Amino acid sequence: MPPQNEPTSQSTRAGGPAPEPRTERPAAGRQEPPVPHHTAPQAPHPQAPQRTETLATPSTTRPAAPATPGAAPPTTPQTAPSAAPPAASPAASPTSPAASARDARVRRTADTRALTQVLFGELKRLERGTPEHARVRAALIEANLPLVRYAAARFRSRNEPMEDVVQVGTIGLINAIDRFDPDRGVQFPTFAMPTVVGEIKRYFRDNVRTVHVPRRLHELWVQVNGATEDLTTLHGRSPTTAEIAERLKISEEEVLSCIEAGRSYHATSLEAAQEGDGLPGLLDRLGYEDPALAGVEHRDLVRHLLVQLPEREQRILMLRYYRNLTQSQISQELGVSQMHVSRLLARSFARLRSANKIDA
Repeated sequence: MPPQNEPTSQSTRAGGPAPEPRTERPAAGRQEPPVPHHTAPQAPHPQAPQRTETLATPSTTRPAAPATPGAAPPTTPQTAPSAAPPAASPAASPTSPAASARDARVRRTADTRALTQVLFGELKRLERGTPEHARVRAALIEANLPLVRYAAARFRSRNEPMEDVVQVGTIGLINAIDRFDPDRGVQFPTFAMPTVVGEIKRYFRDNVRTVHVPRRLHELWVQVNGATEDLTTLHGRSPTTAEIAERLKISEEEVLSCIEAGRSYHATSLEAAQEGDGLPGLLDRLGYEDPALAGVEHRDLVRHLLVQLPEREQRILMLRYYRNLTQSQISQELGVSQMHVSRLLARSFARLRSANKIDA
């Protein structure tokens, strides 16, 4: 055994000739031959048990043939290549902000549904009108407010403040909570969404319009708008009333009524200038004044005074001034004398003048 303080190469332990140790630096341009390494099984060295165990491992080394004099130096043992680390896949990359937000939204939705189910179970056991019932009901409203905001976002294009739309949708949410039955096996969002959207649509139909139109015309106006867009895309021009009526299987009068109803969201002042054409207001372009316009107030006053007269005197006045009959014709129709008709008319005039506070 060689001394422990002297380095022993693997070739010496394997029985091959040991090269002489070089103590001087090789000259420039001269390469030192590689030191051969043998991986043949050998007895463990007392001073390097860990190294001997590594050399004797069959799974990582391949034993070389014993060295003979004159033979070419053995090549360096080839060890089994270690497994390369797997390439980073897209799934292993850090989560994007959009995916994180989506996952957080899904978790919040699941938590809200679970909380809603628990609160409805507790609400069913409580009696209406108690403070506990009001507390649980308020918690249900607050937990499902995101559902109202989601429904209100569908009407963002309308020219209405979003706070008003959310408030109206909250009324629909409260109505849905009061009518919901958890024992029917239906998810609350599925039940509440039509109620919330319906309340918002009713608000736009009844409160936003300054000119109210029938509901049938309002719903048909939506279909007319859709048909107009489709026909414009198909023909490359604005469709006629007949084409829209033929597509929707309705009359042209209904199409015209729907178009007029669609323009009646807001009333326009007669004195307002027309947009685009620069012309004066509609009031300035009227050709004439209605001659009966001044008598509107007088007719309303006469109608109010006539109801204060007896029925026979009302009939005499109607025959005289609305049917333009003479006193003789009135006397023949009523079966009284002409003088009596004249007295009744004079008495009626006196009553009307006394009841007219404007003249008094």
